[in-house]
Amino acid sequence: MTKNRLIYLPLGGAGEIGMNAYVYGYGPAGKERLILVDLGVTFPDMDTSPGVDLILPDVSWLAARLDRLEAIFITHAHEDHIGALGRLWPQLQKPVYCRRFTATIGKLKFDEAGLPLDQIITVDARPATVEAGPFKVQFIPVSHSIPESSALVIDTPAGRIFHSGDFKIDQTPVVGEGWDDARITDLVAERPVKAMTCDSTNVFSNHAGRSESTLGPALTELIKSSSGMVVATTFGSNVARLKTLAEAARAADRSICVLGRAMKKMIGAAEQSGVMTGFPRTISPEEALEVPRRNLMLLVTGSQGERRAASAQLSRGKYLGVEMREGDTFLFSSKTIPGNEREVLRIWNAFSEKGVNVIDDTGGKYHVSGHANRPDLEHVHRLVLPDMLIPMHGEHRHLREHSRIATEAGIASAVVTNGMMVDLSGDVPEVVEHVETGRIYLDGTAMVGALDGVVRDRIRMALNGHALVTVILDENDQPMGEPWVELMGLPPTGRGDRPLVETLEGDLASFIDRASRKLLKDDVKLEDEIRKVLRQVAMEEIGKKPEVTVVISRLTAE
Repeated sequence: MTKNRLIYLPLGGAGEIGMNAYVYGYGPAGKERLILVDLGVTFPDMDTSPGVDLILPDVSWLAARLDRLEAIFITHAHEDHIGALGRLWPQLQKPVYCRRFTATIGKLKFDEAGLPLDQIITVDARPATVEAGPFKVQFIPVSHSIPESSALVIDTPAGRIFHSGDFKIDQTPVVGEGWDDARITDLVAERPVKAMTCDSTNVFSNHAGRSESTLGPALTELIKSSSGMVVATTFGSNVARLKTLAEAARAADRSICVLGRAMKKMIGAAEQSGVMTGFPRTISPEEALEVPRRNLMLLVTGSQGERRAASAQLSRGKYLGVEMREGDTFLFSSKTIPGNEREVLRIWNAFSEKGVNVIDDTGGKYHVSGHANRPDLEHVHRLVLPDMLIPMHGEHRHLREHSRIATEAGIASAVVTNGMMVDLSGDVPEVVEHVETGRIYLDGTAMVGALDGVVRDRIRMALNGHALVTVILDENDQPMGEPWVELMGLPPTGRGDRPLVETLEGDLASFIDRASRKLLKDDVKLEDEIRKVLRQVAMEEIGKKPEVTVVISRLTAE
């Protein structure tokens, strides 16, 4: 009789923050029935992925096993957990289960992509149960920085899994359900937890987390004391923060204008799904132009410095007719995600040049994190009492530190990164296989594989420049004139201030004049040799080896 096993396999989100995609499986080795938890994106940067719009997990391992995949579960509506759903679902085509607010966002994505809305199924919180093959899945309300975030209780014949999702301990989150220890103790009393996969984002923060509800007084005081127009940015999905900011503005006798499509969409989804009520009345950008600046508050997208978002556009000039002036105040009610510092500082400096007062969260008065800090993580460990703990949602350093804390508390643990398949059936997690994982780039409207070379070539051109060489040969394979070189992203002169194009064309002409008739007949070999010569000469002249495109045109006898 073949032994069944319980496996965990992250395809994204383990060893990085973002692009969450976690596979659980149960059954005979290599024949397990599978479920997928979350399908998110991460965001590009100019250093490693220039020009790319989004980065998605490679789900080809799952796509090759569609006959074993039962369903997809989404824990909450942040882009790093749901952002890839509309683009990758056509490869998977399995029912998607999530709670009401998350389903509202998911259906908007499906509608934009022309996908069947009935494949997104709304599920109530525990005790409602979804049966998917050998799995029974329940949604457990947790507090986070977006409404209706959920942990998952995944029951299998081999034991109970507690998948924490993203969470913090906040009994009064302004919008949505607060954290309740009793929810956790009840499920543990019902059946012990064999394995806990747990959020690791704030494992290095040693102080207890703060509630979203503590921000109101400080924000109200700041907005009341500001003389000019006040503009605030935060994560567009943090509708609780948006409501707090809007209520603070109303208390300061300011009209509220929301700028940014993503932010408006989230507010609309929160109201449509019923998780938020009583959001103060907002005005249009046209109406905002008629309001005295001391009586106006803008809520804008772009807390991470996104170039096309409202914050960045305001820093460069007008946006929808609105502009910032000396004496205005700009508030970052958010934390800068590591890697985005340069873009945020660019906006900050641009506002500073305009005389705008820029305020961030350095003092901790105007932002609280949506993730559990170390004391809160340890509290949840004690509540759940798992046999083993697998850290997730974090860079490698986060996972390693979280695993160390668990081990010191007597909980079996392991650092599991993307592509590591772990057997959870025994007393300790055991790595049983390594799966090839990767990334897919959304580049404009095209989906590009990480190994396709598109982004790599773009980086190489950015670093080294580009040269286009055109060579014309007659019907006897003899050159007609000198090669023609065009340069992009390279200096105009080389050593001794000699024009670089002339030097390259001269050396290439000399090479072709010396080339054998056999070489001149072979386009492939000739292109390769021309490329080598040009790069060698460029290296001598300017210390760079540019990317080279060679075009060989042959004239034929009529």
